[in-house]
Amino acid sequence: MEPRLEVVLAKYQGARQEALIPLLQNVQEELGYVSEEAIFAISETLGVPDAEVFGALTFYAQFRLTPGGRHSIKICRGTACHVRGAQSIISSVEDELKLVAPQDTTDDGMFTVEKIACFGACSLAPVMVSDGDTHGRMTPVKARRILRRVQEGDDA
Repeated sequence: MEPRLEVVLAKYQGARQEALIPLLQNVQEELGYVSEEAIFAISETLGVPDAEVFGALTFYAQFRLTPGGRHSIKICRGTACHVRGAQSIISSVEDELKLVAPQDTTDDGMFTVEKIACFGACSLAPVMVSDGDTHGRMTPVKARRILRRVQEGDDA
C-alpha cells in the first residue's frame, strides 16, 4: 500500500461511517486524487461497503478518481464570470492545452483544468486561478499568456 495512504488511514483507525467525507478529503489532499486502492482501504478502515465509498466519491464534484496535473487551472463559471465571457476563457484554455471534453488533464500530466461554480470574486470577473494565483478580468489572450508562462517555467 502507498505509504502516504497508510499514514492517512492510521489517523482513522476505529472511526465510523461519519468519517467518510473527511477521510476522502484527507486522502485526496495527500495523494491528489482517490485511487482504486484507496477506495478499498477506506472501505475496510471504516467498515463500510466499497460501493458506499465510491458513491460518495462520484456524488461530490470535489473528488478526483484520476491523478491531476502538476499545475492547476481553475476557471469560474459563476453568473458574473459567465456574463463577462467565462466560456471564451474556457474554450481558449482547452484549445491551448489541446483538451477535448470530458478530458480535464493534459496528456503530458502538466495541467488539470477545472470549471468551478463560483469563486466569490465577482468584482474581478471573469476569474481564472493558476496554481493558487488569482487572475481577474481575464481574457482569452491573457489566459493563453499565463499558460505559456507556466509551461516555460516548468521547462526551465
